[in-house]
Amino acid sequence: MKLTKTLFLGSAAGLMAVSGAFAADLPVKAKAVEYVKICSLYGAGFYYIPGTDTCIKLGGYLRAEVALNTNSNYGISNGAPAGAHNRLSNYYNMRARQDLNIDTRTATEYGVVRTFFDATFTWTTGGYTGTGSGTGATAYSGAAPVGNPSDGGTSGGSLGVYYAFIQFAGFTMGKAVSQFDAPWTNYPGNNIDSLVGGSGTVTGVNQFTYTADFGQGITASFSAEDATAYYQAGNLNMTGATVAGMVGGSYGSNTVGGSRSPNLVGMVRVDQAWGLFQASVAAHDNHVAYYGATETTGHPDDKWGWAVQLALSIKNIPTGAGDTINIQGVYTDGATRYNFQNLAGSSYQMYGSSGNAYQSVGFANAPDTVFVTGGSQETVKTWGFRGAYTHNWDPYWNTALYGAYAQAQFGTLAKTTLCGANGAGGVFGGLAGVTGCNPDFAIGQIGIITRWTPVKNLTFSADLNWTRLDQKYSGTAVLSPAANTAKPTAVYELKDQDSITLLLRAQRNW
Repeated sequence: MKLTKTLFLGSAAGLMAVSGAFAADLPVKAKAVEYVKICSLYGAGFYYIPGTDTCIKLGGYLRAEVALNTNSNYGISNGAPAGAHNRLSNYYNMRARQDLNIDTRTATEYGVVRTFFDATFTWTTGGYTGTGSGTGATAYSGAAPVGNPSDGGTSGGSLGVYYAFIQFAGFTMGKAVSQFDAPWTNYPGNNIDSLVGGSGTVTGVNQFTYTADFGQGITASFSAEDATAYYQAGNLNMTGATVAGMVGGSYGSNTVGGSRSPNLVGMVRVDQAWGLFQASVAAHDNHVAYYGATETTGHPDDKWGWAVQLALSIKNIPTGAGDTINIQGVYTDGATRYNFQNLAGSSYQMYGSSGNAYQSVGFANAPDTVFVTGGSQETVKTWGFRGAYTHNWDPYWNTALYGAYAQAQFGTLAKTTLCGANGAGGVFGGLAGVTGCNPDFAIGQIGIITRWTPVKNLTFSADLNWTRLDQKYSGTAVLSPAANTAKPTAVYELKDQDSITLLLRAQRNW
């Protein structure tokens, strides 16, 4: 028994010694996993980036939509080929889009440091325009796939960067919505992008902005914003104007020069429980290149334009919970894009039927300024408004009625050059059969949209829009439209034109 006990204890001691040796070779125990933690400082959806004090939120949407009776998901049936209203025009235009946005925030002794990025991946139906070929050949336009779109090539699509900005200590630096814009940008109650009657940089504009918060919902901003592309409606040398160009919606050669000054914007806003009020002003430098092909031809002096806008939103109105009224009005002088915003455009070319000619045509153009070789710039003045009333039928259904109006007015130089001193001369007014010539015009729009949200963040909508071009030309004329419309040289009646479009959309936000 004693021998057995001795053997047992000896064996146990040996096993412990071996185990200790093995244990010395094992790796050190790993640290506990640092799981992602919820960040409650900035609202729902934020999480701490592991190992940092920065909070991050991912968001976006996926959208599928089809626009009927137009070649553009954001515009009316205008231009070539949509405005031609012939076999080149699309009966529908489809688009699929994925949006991704990244929001980060970090608390510091100077306040919150925020970065925001928003990008879209999009595939949109293209179209076919005439080439003027005697065989009827057409050319594809739109997001170009690899190879010929008719041979089943790989889809191309497009990438768009909407917003990319930093906010710190009251400053906003980067690509963001203009401080001039109303909070609803182009959408007082609608889905269609192309409303006139106000500014709307829905895809952002590069800027350097300071915003002061005075408390009680009162803020003020001063901003220097990039004018290039989004805020340039054109500086037209009318010496290059032709009849064919005017019918195509261009009143001369666009001669915008290099960037010299950003647009200077000031804004004051009051946000309260009842809604908000905002007043915005902007200054825009019109800088022309040269009268001709070389710098020795000279140039007109710069001409500053300006714009002012008022916006009002009224909430909690008696018609129902969540019902709202959004309205805004704007006046511009040499800064047309603050009224005829970028997605609405400021050039029109539309065809229709006629009882006494081959067809009818309506055309118009609203640049920032016009001039002739050797002369000074003359500004184009515009004014307009837009608004909507949105009613919630129940938590799942709502309907909005919306409308917009904008008018462009030219000065003496433009009217004399294009239409003659008495409206019966110039580039266009002297044509046989023209009984009225005036480049002034107006755009009127009205629409209705109904949305159904069967489950949270999933919405189906139908947006019906009517747009009317009220142009001031009258009579008939023998015209030779551009080849991309496939219109023949014929007698056309000068007449107001209409566009009716229907935008159907399904969107899932996340």
